[in-house]
Amino acid sequence: MSSLVVAHTRYLLIEQIRVPIGLLASSLFPAIAMLAFVVPFAGQDPRAATAATGSLMIFGAMSAALIGLSISVSQDREQPWNLYLRTLPAGPFPRFAGRILSTLAVMLVSVIPVVVVSALFTEATITPARLLLGLGALVVGLVPFMLLGLFLGLTLSSKAAIGVSQLVFFPLGILGGLLLPPQVFPEFVQIVSPYVPSRGAAELVWWATFGTGPNPVALVMLAVWTVVAAAAAAWAYRRDEGRRFT
Repeated sequence: MSSLVVAHTRYLLIEQIRVPIGLLASSLFPAIAMLAFVVPFAGQDPRAATAATGSLMIFGAMSAALIGLSISVSQDREQPWNLYLRTLPAGPFPRFAGRILSTLAVMLVSVIPVVVVSALFTEATITPARLLLGLGALVVGLVPFMLLGLFLGLTLSSKAAIGVSQLVFFPLGILGGLLLPPQVFPEFVQIVSPYVPSRGAAELVWWATFGTGPNPVALVMLAVWTVVAAAAAAWAYRRDEGRRFT
């Protein structure tokens, strides 16, 4: 079984490398935002620069998790090869695990340009241990977005997934405080912010990278979103199996 997971992961990574536009988009936009907004305005403040680096790492990785995964899953469903794979006796686990592992790899690669810009052009500081803890928090915080990506990919056509995933992605990024600090939002947005999953992911990464106390409401809601998104993704998979093979 492990060899099948490795084979599927390798295949999906090669596919991503051959058409790298999604990886470039999730990597370059946060790095450009760092250069345009963080470096000139907060680059000399170690705490602000570190927090902004964590936020934009989440923003780029969230793009790969939500937009990239929803589009790739919806495109796979439209290919005859995917229908054939579903008839094989190995079951869905190798394909599912390969998809998740390849998405995790893309997520981690997408944060590299942000980290490089932060290291070269800002006063952000972090220890190696904090950096590793931050990457772990990043993966945990983005689980609900991968599940949402699976849900959208399993319920929408590829053309619809492109538009809907972006409509979901940008409001969540803004409300979660990934592009602007939550403190500068209007009061009603500050009230809503802890209830979106991106804010919970940000709180985890901020805590991991420079030890700020996380908002408990945001963490609870991150867990709630994870459970709801998992249930939605499982329902979407069973629905798709039923529609195609019964």
